[in-house]
Amino acid sequence: MTKPEPTARQSLPAPQQQAPAKAAASSGIPASGTPKQVPVIIVGGGQAGLSVSRHLCRHGIAHVVFERNRRFHSWRVNRWDSFCLVTPNWQCRLPDFPYQGNDADGFMLKDEITDYLDAFAESFDPPLRECVAVKKIFHHAGGYVVETSEGVWSADQVVIATGGYDTPIVPPCAERLDPSITQIHSREYRRPSQLPEGASLVVGTGQSGVQIMEDLVRDGRKVHLAVGAAPRSPRKYRGRDATDWLYDMGHYAITIAQHPDPQKALTQTNHYMSGRDGGKEIDLRRFVVEDGVSLYGSLAGMEGSRIEFLPDLEKNLDDADRSYCGIRDQIDAYIARQGIDAPEEPPFEKLWRPEREVTGIDAAELGITSIVWSIGFRPDYSWIDVDVFDDRGKPVFDRGVTKAPGFYFIGLGWLNTWGSGRFLAIDEDSRFLADAIVRRHAEAAASA
Repeated sequence: MTKPEPTARQSLPAPQQQAPAKAAASSGIPASGTPKQVPVIIVGGGQAGLSVSRHLCRHGIAHVVFERNRRFHSWRVNRWDSFCLVTPNWQCRLPDFPYQGNDADGFMLKDEITDYLDAFAESFDPPLRECVAVKKIFHHAGGYVVETSEGVWSADQVVIATGGYDTPIVPPCAERLDPSITQIHSREYRRPSQLPEGASLVVGTGQSGVQIMEDLVRDGRKVHLAVGAAPRSPRKYRGRDATDWLYDMGHYAITIAQHPDPQKALTQTNHYMSGRDGGKEIDLRRFVVEDGVSLYGSLAGMEGSRIEFLPDLEKNLDDADRSYCGIRDQIDAYIARQGIDAPEEPPFEKLWRPEREVTGIDAAELGITSIVWSIGFRPDYSWIDVDVFDDRGKPVFDRGVTKAPGFYFIGLGWLNTWGSGRFLAIDEDSRFLADAIVRRHAEAAASA
């Protein structure tokens, strides 16, 4: 496959003059005084926020990026030691800064990812203020007031680039679990030695859950796994990585507006597979046969050392396999249409089926001493007092542009395409928002 080339650098118009700062009104402004003014504020110093910054720097638009920790904090701190990308390195295409290594079809490890991101930031020296927390944002006098841990600022435009992984999800029933059993969320998991000796229960089969499960299996642990409704994907199929085929098929270019089932796209858990050992599939049935992993259905509740599960294990496994086979079928059809000479693959076979659904276990009897929660995160927008949310508290936008003038989101899944929120489409998404910011900035300067 011909990998996508970096986007050609476009010729840019001369930077616009900054619009004059708005005078601070008395109502709503903290007593600390007149806010410091800047045309654009970006909240979040990850790859999404700094990608917007990169484009604004090219346009000559003054701005500041606030990051409550260090840049790329979640990559440095909130990943386990053996973490690696699930998508191939060639999909890493930050603005003017594609993957720099010599293994485009490989999967960068945690430290390699942070090295790549640091090199990107150093390539253009963004106006980044690290360890500055944004406490509140509200609309005021035609712009926005941004209260931070280092004072109050105002801006004509604001970009929210904090992502959707603020609050780890742990079910209320966890409070009723025997306190002798260690509980940890995937965000805090680093390595098997963190956990006490004994068996572990991993709850959740998204990307994190299945990879942490394998990490524990490799450590020689007895592992129990509560299997959710996440779909799975082939890794290598008919001579190539499945993501290579899907890219060529235009799958990743489909927008949320073009998707046949937008609601499903927005709510479905990511397909699970792994980039470990050069990339491989995750077949949970194989882990039962080869590694003795015990599988259960979705978690239903817990009390003391008793843990209950729904009788949906077989359904969840079958649904995941249906997704897996569906992707294979799509690739087969594409190969046939294009007349591509590709090696054949043996038909899919289920290696194991549950003889019965186990809906309850006693953790003490099974020697389970720890639980790893891998059931996701919730975003926290409580600090944003701007009318851009629906009744469920989710931001409403079109490609990141909200109905509030000059207020934007980036770095969220399906902002526009599947690649939104991932390395694959961050350049396209950030370029689109930067262009919108530039247009609004020019309009403000012209009317001043």
